[in-house]
Amino acid sequence: MSKKPSTTAACPCGGASLATCCGPYIAGAAIAPTAEALMRSRYSAYTLHNEAYLRATWHASTRPADAIVSKEEKLQWLGLEVKSALRLRQRKAEAPDPATDLSEDTVEFVARYKVNGRAERLHEVSRFVREAGDGGLRWFYVDGHFPE
Repeated sequence: MSKKPSTTAACPCGGASLATCCGPYIAGAAIAPTAEALMRSRYSAYTLHNEAYLRATWHASTRPADAIVSKEEKLQWLGLEVKSALRLRQRKAEAPDPATDLSEDTVEFVARYKVNGRAERLHEVSRFVREAGDGGLRWFYVDGHFPE
């Protein structure tokens, strides 16, 4: 079960509004065009407790069998900072053939949250792959590691 997002609310990922940022991806009205857009929409889906979207965007080879979102956990998401966005844009701009689609990408981010009132942060470098899926090529979250 997921929370019903307000169409005028600011996007949890930091975008202007959920309706014009991550909302269309989460609702299934659009496909995230980049690994960064998918990562941002997955962060927003976590804040909205949208289990279905998180499962649909998690690569089948690494998708957990158990629930991803726990109703019992007292978790409050506070904010997202994408650390590698500029480096990713620079790398893509320097690619020899801009028509070439990437099939793998990484996104480094820091997500801040509170668990039972205690502030925490998740610093991760997430790995994504782009494969055929429902409606054409789609990005999928594969896994991540925590940089030192």
